[in-house]
Amino acid sequence: MKILLMFFVLISCTTAQAEPTNAKATAAQEAVATQQVNEEYNALIKTLSPAEQDWEGVLQENLGSFYLPIHKRQKVAGQSNAWDYVSDDPDLPRVLLIGDSVSRGYTQSVRKALAGKANVHRAPANCGPTSLGLKKIDVWMGNGDWDVIHFNFGIHDRNTSVDDYSQRLEQLVNRLKKTKAKLIWASTTPIPDDKTKNQKAISIVERNEAAARIMEQYALATDDLFSAVTPHLKQMQNPNDVHFTAEGYEFLGQQVAESILKAINP
Repeated sequence: MKILLMFFVLISCTTAQAEPTNAKATAAQEAVATQQVNEEYNALIKTLSPAEQDWEGVLQENLGSFYLPIHKRQKVAGQSNAWDYVSDDPDLPRVLLIGDSVSRGYTQSVRKALAGKANVHRAPANCGPTSLGLKKIDVWMGNGDWDVIHFNFGIHDRNTSVDDYSQRLEQLVNRLKKTKAKLIWASTTPIPDDKTKNQKAISIVERNEAAARIMEQYALATDDLFSAVTPHLKQMQNPNDVHFTAEGYEFLGQQVAESILKAINP
């Protein structure tokens, strides 16, 4: 019995000692992989046109520590993403999408639906809450002359007071109106209740109601994504998540594209 006990103690100690080594080895492997992606990405950037290089520079400054590595890996792998450089057809209207990760998710579906009908650009960020919008809106709009701006803020403001949210959103509306573009407000898509994330479904309903009052005051068009997708949540939204399945993003992209077409061809 003593020998068996000593054997288990020895195994436990060996395992405990091995874990830090494995963790270090994994971290080292990840560092090497990251370095390789960065080198390949930097080499790729040198082959791009000056305009494309400028766009990649904007992305590097704005995508942040989460999305930038993803973008780099996709570029190196030759994969398309929401932040692809858009080479404008001068005969088509220019459209800008502003929004969070849900907006990012449907960007490519919008581009596909509007191919040959509009140049669809996306803000160089996960646009997050209204507070970030007020700081970054000029960067997101760039130097572009926009015909249509489709925008949303909501999920990241779920714990912002409705009054503060309303005040900031109204400031953003006033800034966007200066562009003379046709503005389309997208109602915020539903979120599930989740105590672990301090997240309540009702918060989106409240902020959509507040946003609706502002859009009515300024006579802005609304793309009611909340109402459109709500009947399909079980099928199109990931379980216990604010994000959507590929089918869900395709559905939302079609809705967004239709609202943009209405603005382009009233």
